[in-house]
Amino acid sequence: MQIGALGDIHGAFDTVHDIISRHPDVGLWLQVGDIASNDGEYFTPARPVYWIKGNNEDFDVIAQAMQGHPPAENLHYLPNGGVYPVGPWRVAALGGTFAPSWYHSPVAMLPPSRGRRVSNGTLKLGKSRDDKRRHFVRDEVLACKTLTNVDVFLTHEAPRPFYPAGKRIDTGKTVINEVLTTMRPRLHLFGHHHEFTDSVRQGVRSIGLDLVGRSYLLIDADTMKCERLDT
Repeated sequence: MQIGALGDIHGAFDTVHDIISRHPDVGLWLQVGDIASNDGEYFTPARPVYWIKGNNEDFDVIAQAMQGHPPAENLHYLPNGGVYPVGPWRVAALGGTFAPSWYHSPVAMLPPSRGRRVSNGTLKLGKSRDDKRRHFVRDEVLACKTLTNVDVFLTHEAPRPFYPAGKRIDTGKTVINEVLTTMRPRLHLFGHHHEFTDSVRQGVRSIGLDLVGRSYLLIDADTMKCERLDT
């Protein structure tokens, strides 16, 4: 059995439909956040897609998904800090981005959107609405550290060290490495940086997924052998 893995989508729904249609034998897909279009739209995939939050989402939609009202059929949201049955796997989730100023806040205290900013159309959805729910917090990280027997750990942020596009600044987050150290999943997948990478962090294979318009993964459910395919 193979399971698919998709990087950031950013509203490229036709591309995802095309990818899924190429692999009718792949019954389910994982996704590492940033599904929504710039207008906050979601889509209905032809196969179940299990996803975590990125920073480019409509967080009112995610709040509704956490209350049992998903944005579309076959879109299954995985809240932070838990482990979930996905096909034959146990999948853990830590979506969203790291913000030092909000990291020690309770989840319930992260301020929602104050309304869309229209002065700068280049801002991403979550930032344009100044929605702090795009971040993860310490309590969720601590919850992840208690999880065991995890097959795949999904995050939006990268572990350290991570130098996207050869830049000199390490954009990885230490807390991701800390979770990898304690959780010891069989595989770690992340997105956010729109760059394919394949490395080992804390003894765990850690793969950064590219934009869906460039590539995606097929993963053997038993052996965890990963095949990268160009879109």
